[in-house]
Amino acid sequence: MKTILKAATLALTLGASTMAMAEPIKIGLITTLSGGGAGLGVDTRDGFMLAIKQSGNKDITVVTEDDAQKPELAVQIADKMIQSDKVDILTGIVWSNLLMAVVPGAVAQGKIYVSTNAAPAALAGEKCDPLYFNAAYQNDNLHEAMGEYANKVYKKMFIMAPNYPAGKDSLTGFKRYYKGELANEVYTKVGQTDYAAEIAQIRASGADAAFVFLPGGMGIAFMKQYAQSGVKIPVIGPGFSFSQDVLPAIGDAALGAKASGQWAKDLDNAANKKFVPAFQAEYGRLPSIYAVQAYDAAQLILAAASKASVKDVKAFTTELSKADIQSPRGKFKFNTNRHPIQDIYLTEVVKDNGTLTNKIVEKIFTDHGDAYAKDCKK
Repeated sequence: MKTILKAATLALTLGASTMAMAEPIKIGLITTLSGGGAGLGVDTRDGFMLAIKQSGNKDITVVTEDDAQKPELAVQIADKMIQSDKVDILTGIVWSNLLMAVVPGAVAQGKIYVSTNAAPAALAGEKCDPLYFNAAYQNDNLHEAMGEYANKVYKKMFIMAPNYPAGKDSLTGFKRYYKGELANEVYTKVGQTDYAAEIAQIRASGADAAFVFLPGGMGIAFMKQYAQSGVKIPVIGPGFSFSQDVLPAIGDAALGAKASGQWAKDLDNAANKKFVPAFQAEYGRLPSIYAVQAYDAAQLILAAASKASVKDVKAFTTELSKADIQSPRGKFKFNTNRHPIQDIYLTEVVKDNGTLTNKIVEKIFTDHGDAYAKDCKK
């Protein structure tokens, strides 16, 4: 299903002033709007469109399509958007295997890609490209933070993630900082819903905690089954494992869970104090980390478009690189490989007025970059 939204049809909120543009711009937003990963894609779309709406810009068009979490479909959609819809910029993909399928072809056709989430290591280092920007993080980052946190609390970890690029990056990142013993390292199937075998492995592992990266429906299924199993070994993870989009479905089984993130709704800065209530007012729910990242991706595009024509790719990417935005995350800038340098926090799942959400506990990393920037020569 394709959705086309013109900013001229959207009402302006928060009194945001209209941002003049060098010329009209068309954006192709490919994301997951069906299946077990739909919650992530819906938050991505909604966060992105909130920033477009707040800009009041009349010269921006967003074409949205569902990739159904299928790499081959994502490639087909991207090619159609480039060749038929004539989009100027692509964005929106949640999953790293889909991003790896789409980005090489898109940049080869001279199109800019601004990632709202997926951030595989391969595109951060030697295979980086001057047309590829990531507005979220590099895949390893939040997992690195939990490895650092685990050093303070645990001595023997069981670690688990899905068997796809982001899953492999996640455990690589965790191991980069964790100095203790590993009880086991397990890779599950993408989209898996039955975790009885893995939970039995955790129970028998002798670990004092489990680090689990299972985004979307995978995490919901795992945490529900884990709670029912009676296993008392604590589960920690990156922010995606306990993000706002999955907490209502997981329920109280998530209470007290520690995770890592570059954002939480209680982060104390002016941009966040505007963003959270604006998202709630627009969509009737709290935003997730996916919504924030997409919101910032749109802000980056809008900021660059106010200063350079998207048809002048060099000038436009130069403006993108400046990261001239007010992010709900607070400090935000691009590294030399066009991935963020940002603070990363420890969060805890709590109930706030009866609603499950994450709160900031402490800062783990300040101005954290990624391990691959040194290998990016473009």
